[in-house]
Amino acid sequence: MGESFLEQLRIDSRFLKSDRRLDTELVDKLILQLNRIYPQILTDKEATKFRDLDVPTCIRLAELLSHLQEKGEEACREFYCALHLHVEDVYFSLPTRLRLRESGDPVDPVTSPTTRYALNDRSPLFYLSCFSVAVGVALLYYYGESREVSGSSSALGLAALGLGRKVREVLIWYTERKMDGK
Repeated sequence: MGESFLEQLRIDSRFLKSDRRLDTELVDKLILQLNRIYPQILTDKEATKFRDLDVPTCIRLAELLSHLQEKGEEACREFYCALHLHVEDVYFSLPTRLRLRESGDPVDPVTSPTTRYALNDRSPLFYLSCFSVAVGVALLYYYGESREVSGSSSALGLAALGLGRKVREVLIWYTERKMDGK
């Protein structure tokens, strides 16, 4: 698709102005989001102007949209982020979003759940093996400190049963060395 957020907002403006789901409360949430998080996009004075309840919501929304278009690409992008955050059903029913979904183009990085929530690419087995190594080291440290406790070598031998081959070899070697040192 390749449209910038500014172009998308120009296309979506007519829909947003006519959508009745954007009531006074939701428009105020959008304005506050833009004002608090991005004061360079919407200053306090501008936010107060757009939140004036004496002016009908449709007019305030129209003025906000034209103001954001004047501010440029970054302001439009942040408006879409705020819209997605506060009014998700309206966001996904925007003409540009529907066109993206129908064309099969990848969704922009702002809303892509795979890039948004992908913390890492490791498997659960990796974390389980790291945890096993940490438990093994903790057992070595714990039982290595108490020389007067009897049976510590047998406990290390039992601990080695549930661990991987290399860790098991280290624990058994440590147990044999400890037995020779007594």
